[in-house]
Amino acid sequence: MTERQIRIFGDPVLKTVSDPIRLTDDVAGLITDLLDTVKIPGRAGVAAPQIGVNQRAFSFNVDGEIGYIINPVVVELSGDPELVDEGCLSVPGFYFQRMRYPFARVTGVDLEGNAIELSGEGVMAQALQHETDHLDGTLYIDGLEKTLRREAMQAIRSSDWF
Repeated sequence: MTERQIRIFGDPVLKTVSDPIRLTDDVAGLITDLLDTVKIPGRAGVAAPQIGVNQRAFSFNVDGEIGYIINPVVVELSGDPELVDEGCLSVPGFYFQRMRYPFARVTGVDLEGNAIELSGEGVMAQALQHETDHLDGTLYIDGLEKTLRREAMQAIRSSDWF
């Protein structure tokens, strides 16, 4: 398979709730594409909607660990939410502070249908929350404090790519 082009803010697939995946032969191609696309340096995660596929899967690349999960469900968020700098491949060139939990745990399955669990703190917790949000049709800018979100939208609308 191959690295896929990232869909940019404004593409309707990014605001659509993704469909659960039924494990069939064509899912392996999607997972390969997600893994190939997340391997690019500087990428912590890529959700299927970001490559134009309305299905519940994402890949991650955190601290040298690359992997994926199918049909993830957030089962735990803990700690006091804290402000973190966050960006998104689908909103290129921008980073804004938003609240995220310092620990996250998700469950899902692999290509063989085996149950898997991903969890972590710091960047991994942030990635798990961010990528799962994508699958629910939510962009990180949707979670910004109201005044900051307004400023962010003005900056995005002024960008060269918008």
